[in-house]
Amino acid sequence: MGNQLVWQDRFNIGVDVIDKEHKKLFSILNKLLASRLQEDKNRWACQEGIKYFKEHAMKHFAEEEVYMASISYPGFETHRRVHDNFRKNTLPSLEKELNQNDFSEEAISHFLGVCAGWLIGHTLTEDRAITGKVVSKWGDLLPEEEQSAMRRLILQLMDDMFQLKARVVSECYGGEKFGKGIYYRLAYRAGRDKQWEIILVFEEKLLINTIGSMLDTQAGEINVMIMNAARYTAQQFVERIQEQFLSSELYEMKEENLLSYEQFQKRMEGKKPQFSLLFDTGEGYFAFCAIAPHLTQDGAKDNVKGGISIKAENAMSEVKKYLDNNQETKVQVSKKRKLLVVDDSEFLRMAMKELLGKEYEITEASSGLSAIRCITLDRPDLVLLDYEMPVCDGSQVLEMIRSEEEIADIPVMFLTSRVDKESVQKVISLKPSGYLLKTLSPEKIKKEIDDYFKKKK
Repeated sequence: MGNQLVWQDRFNIGVDVIDKEHKKLFSILNKLLASRLQEDKNRWACQEGIKYFKEHAMKHFAEEEVYMASISYPGFETHRRVHDNFRKNTLPSLEKELNQNDFSEEAISHFLGVCAGWLIGHTLTEDRAITGKVVSKWGDLLPEEEQSAMRRLILQLMDDMFQLKARVVSECYGGEKFGKGIYYRLAYRAGRDKQWEIILVFEEKLLINTIGSMLDTQAGEINVMIMNAARYTAQQFVERIQEQFLSSELYEMKEENLLSYEQFQKRMEGKKPQFSLLFDTGEGYFAFCAIAPHLTQDGAKDNVKGGISIKAENAMSEVKKYLDNNQETKVQVSKKRKLLVVDDSEFLRMAMKELLGKEYEITEASSGLSAIRCITLDRPDLVLLDYEMPVCDGSQVLEMIRSEEEIADIPVMFLTSRVDKESVQKVISLKPSGYLLKTLSPEKIKKEIDDYFKKKK
């Protein structure tokens, strides 16, 4: 990453005590960035610098939480949960990596890159939400005690039902694609005004390795028997959750759907979930997403329609049709190169998908952090990366990619409105595969990408 983090006016949220501490944290990271380039700096000095950053960050979190409580900030609990995730999960993992790699330059760069990206992103989103400048993306998540109870319950059910020792990958799963997926939606209602929409996402190999093995089939892919067994197992899974989590309510299943990935994506983009958890089961990924509008402050009603609606009279035919469509899509996709388009503009992502979707498999991400998760879950052949994203810009995302051994060799091409000398020099050491000007005609953009793969081949 670059040698300095540049403080910008947009980082100010308008609260002096918080803005002052943000500048201090930027300053500490800048000193660490500068010192890591000096060969005479020893391991002890680096350890002390990182320790100082950590202590100052913890102090800042505490002070910021006191301020939020003093103004009765309605998003206080959610904001504190984000702090807790960083101080209890992210920082300890980074420190462990530093020690395991004996404070190598690569490990230090990764530590600083993640901390800088997190600090910038958190300042521009959650911190600015304190003063009403933006709306928190995860503002409708239920309180931490309920999140914790749901996590424990799901982990226990996975162990009880499938003997899987799963781990939580994300508590704010944004709908990123992972492998070949099955997207299963259940809509429940109690009375006229209370409803839950549950979406379960299964990586196909998870169903094959669990349900498939229980049926003693030799299927190498999902078939109708596995799919139907999985449906009823999933319904019992959700019922167990209802029994323990909603014991005082009587909810009845009103709709059952199988969704395409595109339909699932639209649901996730259009709603703010109350739970959105991603698990690694050891046999494949699993996501649990729940939308319950009546539990939020606005209590907005949700339209529960969407996807193939399964009823008793059409279950066999609809499940087979869904699997046939999935298989046809997989055959078509298997012949295509995978492109990940990363841009905060929904219009641009849609335009790129329309332009390139016939010949390439397109996955989208709206932020740098979402891009990293997409790359980790479903490795692309090429990343088209917006250079000028507002939270975590393209150079920071590319730095994170290059710092992770498993994904460091993924080719990245910048989408940008400018290719000035200063911008190019800033990232040339990270070896981008090229630059695409957004002002180019669609035909020229497609030709550049086609030519890239022709040369590679």
